[in-house]
Amino acid sequence: MSEIPEETQAAALRAVVAAAAARDEAQEFLAQRVAELQTAAVAAAEVGAARTRIRELAKVSSKTLYTWLQDAGLDVRPQQSRR
Repeated sequence: MSEIPEETQAAALRAVVAAAAARDEAQEFLAQRVAELQTAAVAAAEVGAARTRIRELAKVSSKTLYTWLQDAGLDVRPQQSRR
């Protein structure tokens, strides 16, 4: 007996729903970890840790770190234009 096409399609769609749910869960987990990293990086800057060292250990770009610091209300020098 062969499968009914609608059953095959329903199974495929259930797989899509499951994959999307897993992705959403992973993205939420990642967002929480990034928020924790941001909080830790800002706290390190507030106690005087070198910003270059914070950036290296956090493994983020300068732009990301300085955005976090600025959002937290810390002083950030304007970026120098490169020629």
